[in-house]
Amino acid sequence: MTPGSRKVAVVGVALSDCGRVDDMTPHALHAQAARRALADAGLNREVVDGFASAGLGTLPPVEVAEYLGLRPTWVDSTAVGGSTWEVMAAHAADAIAAGHANAVLLVYGSTARADIKAGRRTGDLSFGARGPLQFEVPYGHTLIAKYAMAARRHMLEFGTTIEQLAEVAVQARANAALNPEAMFRDPITVDDVLSGPMIADPFTKLHCCIRSDGGAAVLLAAEEYVRDCRTAPIWVLGTGESVSHAAMSEWPDFTVSPAAVSGRLAFERAGVRPEEIDFAEIYDAFTYMTLVTLEDLGFCAKGEGGAFVEKGRLRVVGGELPVNTDGGGLSAQHPGMRGLFLLVEAVRQLRGEAGARQVTRADGELPRLGVASGTGGWFCSSGTVVLGRG
Repeated sequence: MTPGSRKVAVVGVALSDCGRVDDMTPHALHAQAARRALADAGLNREVVDGFASAGLGTLPPVEVAEYLGLRPTWVDSTAVGGSTWEVMAAHAADAIAAGHANAVLLVYGSTARADIKAGRRTGDLSFGARGPLQFEVPYGHTLIAKYAMAARRHMLEFGTTIEQLAEVAVQARANAALNPEAMFRDPITVDDVLSGPMIADPFTKLHCCIRSDGGAAVLLAAEEYVRDCRTAPIWVLGTGESVSHAAMSEWPDFTVSPAAVSGRLAFERAGVRPEEIDFAEIYDAFTYMTLVTLEDLGFCAKGEGGAFVEKGRLRVVGGELPVNTDGGGLSAQHPGMRGLFLLVEAVRQLRGEAGARQVTRADGELPRLGVASGTGGWFCSSGTVVLGRG
């Protein structure tokens, strides 16, 4: 094969223990997820010559690779927030296609919830006050406040209502009810969302992601490894990545996320259109993220996200475009940089391994195409990956 000609598949995916995990370290969650992903693929760790990780250790991914007993010859420690893992998957796919690696393991783990409960950290995550942030931090412009301000702009410009945003949380919970691994499964209503405690206007508590513990791992491999795997390959068809801004003052339009670029690139490179996609896994730290990303990926026109999410369109059961089929960060799990969980769920859906929350096409067949789109920072970065069955 000539360099750059190899097809790339996801051959193994797994989650560690998730939700409330008080008796494991982040390193242990990394290891548990990695072992499970390798077992899922039916491969041993000796085949792994590429490794990608971020968010843990003094020298990630060196420290985590050492803990896992790996000696990779290709590494990636890209850190762009929640979209890190979609961007890493893009880099890994390019490296495998070019012959720079054969099998790349992406792995993440966090005890974000347990650390707060044990007093090892506070609930507020600081990004520091140097560089461009020095012009915002003194005024108390928190991470959630930035998302809330962007949501308000969308509401002002397009007439999006708080009830429409609440529908995103309601439908995520409906999907989580079908997922035995989800942290919160009890049904909620729009009134439940609206009547909750205010966190950052217009976001009440249920507009915001949960805080959990947990880890995930994804193994990508060159096509010649597929025949040795115990699972059906899920092919990486197209990827895209984009960054937008660090300072809010440099964000040209609060109603457009960098997914508008990463999504376009991913669909073009995959040779598919948004209307061909059977389901979407979208980063949802806040309800507005889901709504605006749906617009930017092309599932509806700009400004029409509010109307699009009404009438149950995002539900696994009866939805026109099932979104965050596991319950998402709003209900299933959110241990920090959740982008890797999107890829795990997308692969499980395409394999037909999602149980009661399994998406099916109108003809009753399994889905053929899915998309995972991660967002980092305060809409600072985006990575989008289009996946498909053979």
